[in-house]
Amino acid sequence: MDPSDIENTDDWLGCPTPLETCRHQLALYENEFEELNFQLQQSRERIFKLVEMHAAATAECEKLRCQLSGAKSEAAQACRRATDIETKSAWELMAKNKHISELVTKLEAATGISVRTGQPIR
Repeated sequence: MDPSDIENTDDWLGCPTPLETCRHQLALYENEFEELNFQLQQSRERIFKLVEMHAAATAECEKLRCQLSGAKSEAAQACRRATDIETKSAWELMAKNKHISELVTKLEAATGISVRTGQPIR
């Protein structure tokens, strides 16, 4: 066997030629490129859906903020009305108590009998 033939493996069965090796590597690269493009397309679609979801959530959040602001305003108004009613009721009660007290004093002065005890006033 010639020593130069030992290094020449191009004619061995099952061993690819350099051109076949390049073609195979190119096919691998093309498959990888297609797969990466597919993954990129899927990722872009997911990102687009996420952006849409974020926009919808932001709109819903803003809507709820407006409703919350309105509810807070209504609650504050109701609280003010309740305070006004409570204050008015307290003043009316005090006025009625004063009037009752004045009437009791007049009644006791006119009859000479204590309204609370039923005993004559001394």
